[in-house]
Amino acid sequence: MSEQNLNSLALGTLRQVHHIAFNVKDMKASKHFYGKILGLHELTGEEIPKTLLQLVAEGKVANFVTPDGTVIDLFWEPDLLPPNPDPKQAFTRANHLAFDIDPELFEQAVEVLKCNEVKIDHGPVTRPTGRGIYFYDPDGFLLEIRCDPIET
Repeated sequence: MSEQNLNSLALGTLRQVHHIAFNVKDMKASKHFYGKILGLHELTGEEIPKTLLQLVAEGKVANFVTPDGTVIDLFWEPDLLPPNPDPKQAFTRANHLAFDIDPELFEQAVEVLKCNEVKIDHGPVTRPTGRGIYFYDPDGFLLEIRCDPIET
């Protein structure tokens, strides 16, 4: 066995994103946004992790899951300060969360955002890596829906 480098984890040690946690001021608005507008599945009943059952029952946490299994935890923080009124002022601890989508469904996603009057930061943009649109959740956190280029 070779000596482990104690300055970093070995490549491949971290397997995948386990969960992403957001503080939210308005749980109802955030649950509507992630569940109804973005179409993510909300964990209920036996799907809720046992460690979060009490917090979910008290309305302090909600859990959503993406089709690839990434869990998004929403933590209710009723005293959460509003984001900087300048939408170009990025959060200091995060940049954005990107959701992948089938290229054939990208335009539909853009229309869903527009129909729900979701605040768009910029886009849609087209790059060699694909297309993307950047928008804000109810608490001002920057999100992206992106897709790979359409194969021709």
